[in-house]
Amino acid sequence: MSATPAPFPVRVAGTAHVAPGEPVSTAALVARLSPPPDPARVQARTGIASRHFATPGPTRATELAAQTLREALDVASLPAEAMRRLIYVSSVGGDLLVPANANRVAAELGLARTCDCLDLSNACMGFLSAFDIAARSIATGIGPVGIVVVELGHRVITPEDPRPFLVFGDAVVAAVIERARDDEGMLASWLRNDGPAGGDVYMAHPVVTGQRETVHFTASSLRMGTDAIGYLREAADAVLGETGLSLAEIEWVLPHQPNGPLLDAIIESLHVPAERVVRMVHDVGSVAAASIPVSLHRLLSSRRVRPGDRILMIGVGTGISYGAILLRTGR
Repeated sequence: MSATPAPFPVRVAGTAHVAPGEPVSTAALVARLSPPPDPARVQARTGIASRHFATPGPTRATELAAQTLREALDVASLPAEAMRRLIYVSSVGGDLLVPANANRVAAELGLARTCDCLDLSNACMGFLSAFDIAARSIATGIGPVGIVVVELGHRVITPEDPRPFLVFGDAVVAAVIERARDDEGMLASWLRNDGPAGGDVYMAHPVVTGQRETVHFTASSLRMGTDAIGYLREAADAVLGETGLSLAEIEWVLPHQPNGPLLDAIIESLHVPAERVVRMVHDVGSVAAASIPVSLHRLLSSRRVRPGDRILMIGVGTGISYGAILLRTGR
């Protein structure tokens, strides 16, 4: 007997992940601090053994975006000209303020008059927001949709502020979303914002301040972790409530991964078996909106997903933005 049709009949046709630059170990990174802390203690506290920093360049973000999206299109067996919408996602911007970086990505792909291009910024929730837009676009006849997430965290950290410096990394990841072929699709999407809470990660706009700005954490790690777990649990309960499913019925859970210990706490709080979670923070670092799609790419590339499996993606970001999306794979 076939499953109930998904409200949003869409599928992830292809994904790709680029870890730009050479890997930087935690031991190499702490050597840049004065005085340098013990690398073993830092690695244990962050759960991050290595991360990547892209080679600097004025057009590096959009070049990497085009490369990664092209690879995802190849996996999907689609030409770039097939896309009807291109969404560029980043927490810290790209190479331009005006126009949208998505336009430069389209130019790198040789696209002209074939698709809509836009930038999206929603902190660590950027990919889930973009996925929701993609699904609703396809449901109204606008698709396929290409999503590319570019997080070059090295641009907004300095050794003078060790907390973000020791966890941030660079990652570029893309997903191509198209209309479903059978009973696969987005079963539910629940996205919210707690504006009065504000969030605990902040970076001022350099055009406003007239100086170079970097990311700052404005609360203790304990406070940030406790808040994050609360929002993630609320989102998971809400999206599952819309479908009448329990967490025990979900085959794969892909939470946002700010650091290793917090990921462990999230897994414990949700009572999810560790084998149903795809870890990435240990060798990619904290990569904001790229965290969930990197996990998604690793999961789909692993060929462990069976037809009909359900994938729960849950996230939280400063703002505070938070939410969850539940997918079902095709049979």
